[in-house]
Amino acid sequence: MGRVQGKVAFITGAGRGQGRSHAVRLAEEGADIIAVDICHDVDSLPYHLSSPDDLKETARQIEALDRRVVAVQADVRERAQLVAAIDRGIAELGKLDIVVANAGVIGQKSEQPLQAWADVFDTNGLGIINAIHAALPHLVAAAGSSPRRVADVVNISSTAGRVARPGSSVYNLTKFGVNAFSEALRQELVGHRVRVGVVEPGTVDTELVDHVTGDIQAAARQQVAAIEALRPEDIADAVAYIVTRDRRVAVNEMLVRAGDQTW
Repeated sequence: MGRVQGKVAFITGAGRGQGRSHAVRLAEEGADIIAVDICHDVDSLPYHLSSPDDLKETARQIEALDRRVVAVQADVRERAQLVAAIDRGIAELGKLDIVVANAGVIGQKSEQPLQAWADVFDTNGLGIINAIHAALPHLVAAAGSSPRRVADVVNISSTAGRVARPGSSVYNLTKFGVNAFSEALRQELVGHRVRVGVVEPGTVDTELVDHVTGDIQAAARQQVAAIEALRPEDIADAVAYIVTRDRRVAVNEMLVRAGDQTW
């Protein structure tokens, strides 16, 4: 408890599922939280995203831990919205030490319209770029001035960043890209003591399968049901481990598969 006491963490996709678990877990470790998620009427999109009530529930759970939270509705595909969210969070909480780029959607089959592909690419690829670019000056400043003298970026990737499978071509593109981006960024930021890590979850039992429809959704649900899937809290534990290490330690990559998973 308290290993990042007084630090401020910015988490995208924090309205529910895995993102909420990251936010709550880091609050348990003592961090204050800037929680961001896109919130839409579920009927306006081909998949379900967080609602304003979801984001409020995340904030409630953080406040129950006696930590401060700034909850902001923002679309990771729009850099200006993330800049505004970070600025608001820093105005209320004072600084920014940790970024967990978690927001993402899963892929669509190759026969889907181009817009379906673009939605995956823009959320999983551009969304991470936007979040980190907006946060980076604040992370560099925190690493240079905070007592721990280190700041952290953790990008949430997937086993799909290592293994390509039918039905997830664009998703594979984004997750392979996240892994390469994270490693190159790590090398670029070593001198600033901004650590960059990537976590690659295997099959996690979350609402992510709601992001797709038809036979892809059915296959995803079957995949979860076929094994003892990971829980969101398992991935949150991995993120917490990375950001709570002493500054002399940099955990750059964690692959976390379900115990029954072969792929």
